[in-house]
Amino acid sequence: MYREETYGAGWVTFAGIMLMIAGVMRLIDGIWALRYDGAVPENLQNSALGHSLTTYGWTWIIVAAILFAAGIGVFTRSQLARWTGILAAALGALTAVFWLPYYPFWSLMYILLSFSVIYALGVYGGRDVPVQ
Repeated sequence: MYREETYGAGWVTFAGIMLMIAGVMRLIDGIWALRYDGAVPENLQNSALGHSLTTYGWTWIIVAAILFAAGIGVFTRSQLARWTGILAAALGALTAVFWLPYYPFWSLMYILLSFSVIYALGVYGGRDVPVQ
């Protein structure tokens, strides 16, 4: 049986999977921040969310839930899910910026992942259009 391919379906699948992976990664970060007992990075008191890793932990857990739910929603191909995915990816990038001075490599990975998802949903997340 022949199935017509939807234009950009691979990009949309990529965006949904990456949002869910980013959600899991943020959940792990949140759990780490809540359970961490070692020395906190220098100058953490001057950062955007304050000096407590507990604040970061709960923020990341909330962001994780939003990212994961948006990733699942992207697979419905609805416009609401598309825009929710774009906003969730932007939120993921924004929360990575807060931690950029302390862990630049991982923060840049989150930001790159978020921009890839925004690109995928912005360009290919529209209505289904069959390939000619």
